[in-house]
Amino acid sequence: MSKVKATPRHYDILRDPVITEKTTMASEHNQVVFNVSSDADKPSIKEAVEALFDVKVKAVNTFNRKGKVKRFRGILGKQGDRKRAIVTLEEGHSIDVTTGL
Repeated sequence: MSKVKATPRHYDILRDPVITEKTTMASEHNQVVFNVSSDADKPSIKEAVEALFDVKVKAVNTFNRKGKVKRFRGILGKQGDRKRAIVTLEEGHSIDVTTGL
């Protein structure tokens, strides 16, 4: 299906899948959510998903999730910011994120 072979750069773009109750409900609509590299753009995310999972991507939506301020032993700290991508797949394609990359 994919014309592009998987490269190490593709593995750097897709960090890990996000598995929450909300993303599980989104999987019913052919959507998969990934934490991605902060410098990744939509075309490179689409290319990486198509190369690694051999599926056809319909759309990619991205957003930056700001890190929360947390207190640990009385000292304030901040969790790191994350970039997430919601990947919508074409009909008939699916990704099982419970198996490893």
